[in-house]
Amino acid sequence: MLQTDEIREYFTRQDGQFAFARWGRPIAPVAFGIEDSSLSILKNAIQVVTQLAGHEMSETDPELGSNLMFFFFQDWKELREVPNLDRLVPNLDALTRKLQAKEANQYRLFRFDAKGGIKACFVFLRMDEHLSAVSAETLCLSQIVQSILLWSDQVFLKQSPLALVEGGKTILRPEISELIRASYAPNLPDHSDDSSFALRLFARLQSQAGVS
Repeated sequence: MLQTDEIREYFTRQDGQFAFARWGRPIAPVAFGIEDSSLSILKNAIQVVTQLAGHEMSETDPELGSNLMFFFFQDWKELREVPNLDRLVPNLDALTRKLQAKEANQYRLFRFDAKGGIKACFVFLRMDEHLSAVSAETLCLSQIVQSILLWSDQVFLKQSPLALVEGGKTILRPEISELIRASYAPNLPDHSDDSSFALRLFARLQSQAGVS
């Protein structure tokens, strides 16, 4: 079981700020630039993670239509040509040029509601040789996991949230699975910037494990 200090690290950003946020509304996903065969894999990954969290999915979001948007493409400049995307993504031109200069292959942008909960997430995936070499199942599951909570911007740079088991199957690492489930406990708020919140998550983990 993760300890309090370990939990805190999962939500502490590079600048030292603690920032926890979960979805405050049902997730209504949509994907662009993906083949039909991979689309079913993406939808299945979303269902697996939302069911784990005990969170709802929806066909549409009343405010945005879709609030979890995936964009698959080959070059960052393609995003600058997507109609009206600049209305959803602030400073789209500058952002894509910056990511292009860094040769980044992925980026996630979150938007939040008045209470600090996640109300939208935009996932951008430039399918370079590295991402293209990953199976669709692994790529989709990894991206959903990283979109279900506002994780630290550093935590998954060292270790993937996924693990390979016998037979080559990809699964969520058990501690990540448990933390996601704990984070969506009904009695917890959608947002916290207080690092002591890690204690409440630890208590939930103990409860899930049947530890008194």
